[in-house]
Amino acid sequence: MSAVEVLFALLGLVAVGSALLVVTTARLVHAALWLVVTLGALAGCYLLLAAEFVAWVQVLIYVGAVVVLLLFALMLTRAPTAAEAGTVTANRPLAAGLAVLVAAALVSSLVAGFRDVRIDLDDSVVGSAETTGEALFTSWVLPFEVLSVLLLAALVGAIVLSRSTRGGGR
Repeated sequence: MSAVEVLFALLGLVAVGSALLVVTTARLVHAALWLVVTLGALAGCYLLLAAEFVAWVQVLIYVGAVVVLLLFALMLTRAPTAAEAGTVTANRPLAAGLAVLVAAALVSSLVAGFRDVRIDLDDSVVGSAETTGEALFTSWVLPFEVLSVLLLAALVGAIVLSRSTRGGGR
C-alpha cells in the first residue's frame, strides 16, 4: 500500500466516523459541526483522487454554504438545539438495522460494479475544471438547478417559520 492509499483510508474512516456522529448526536449544532468534519474529510479524499476542482467546490459550497444555511435555519426557526425526552422512540433498533442493511446493499453493489476498475490518476484530465464543468453544465444542469430551487424554498420556509410565534398567532 502506498502513502496515498493509507491517507485515503484514514480520511475515509474519519468521514464515516464523523457521519455516524452526525446522525447519533443529540444536539443539532454539534451534528452540524460533525457534518463540517465529514464534508472536510470528503474534500481531502477528492484531493487525493487528483480532483482539485471538486475538492474546492466541496469546501466552498458544502462546507461553506450548506452548513451555514443549516445553522441559519436552526437559528431562524428557533428549533430546540438540545436533546428532548419526547424525540426518542422505540423504533431506534429497527432504524439501525435498516440502515445497516441499506449500507450493506450499497457497499456490495459498489464493489460488484467497480471491482476491476482502476482510475489512472496520472492523466491530468480526470479532475480538471474543464472536464468537471463540461459534465456539470451539459448532463447535470437540470438536477443542479432543481437543487438550487430546493435550497431557496428551504430558506424561504425558514423565514416564514421564524416570523410566526410559538402560540400559533402572529
